[in-house]
Amino acid sequence: MAASLLRLHFHDCFVQGCDASILLDDGPSIISEKNALPNKGSVRGYEVIEAAKSKVEQLCPGVVSCADILTVAARDASEMVGGPTWLVKLGRRDSTTASLVLAETGLPNFKAPLDSLISTFSDNGLNARDMVALSGAHTIRQAQCFLFHDRIYNNESDIEAGFASTRRRRCPVNNGNENLAPLDLVTPNSFDNNYFKNLIQKKGLLESDQMLFSGGSTDSIVREYSNNPSKFK
Repeated sequence: MAASLLRLHFHDCFVQGCDASILLDDGPSIISEKNALPNKGSVRGYEVIEAAKSKVEQLCPGVVSCADILTVAARDASEMVGGPTWLVKLGRRDSTTASLVLAETGLPNFKAPLDSLISTFSDNGLNARDMVALSGAHTIRQAQCFLFHDRIYNNESDIEAGFASTRRRRCPVNNGNENLAPLDLVTPNSFDNNYFKNLIQKKGLLESDQMLFSGGSTDSIVREYSNNPSKFK
């Protein structure tokens, strides 16, 4: 669930800012972001925020936003699995609109090349180091089979053969598109720096993961975080 809350928070903030717009369902004037390709069947944890909001409303109706609850939940989720913690400033307002278009086009693409990934993060005020650090949250995340199917079956040169073979067990050739596999094979339930060590060993599950260590400008940052877990945190 920690991974789900971190992903939910990230996918909210990349569309219209951290305004809980991802929580909105379809309505007369709303086309929900939940149905966007990067979110549908992948983003989870909505019920946790709903339950927290219900409890808070009983204590102080109309005061605490879902956006703040989502942000605090992401912070707490990180701490629960051994990751960093931080001070959360409160006062966010909930959006009354959603943007399926921005959710479809503004979130990082799992097959994107490095320059495209850097550009996407730059559009949100984040530099290349921010991008690599935030990608480290993949140390506790999972991905659906269809997101890495081609990568593990096409004998690509930037994936370690044994790792690809292991991943095929959960991702058959002709089915299992929604089967899940952890992005960090070593310690999938702990927030640590193994994600970066995996990239150096060509064990990045998604193309966009391995792209961070592929002879480009972010290689040195990946090496830095792989050697220094406290620097990553």
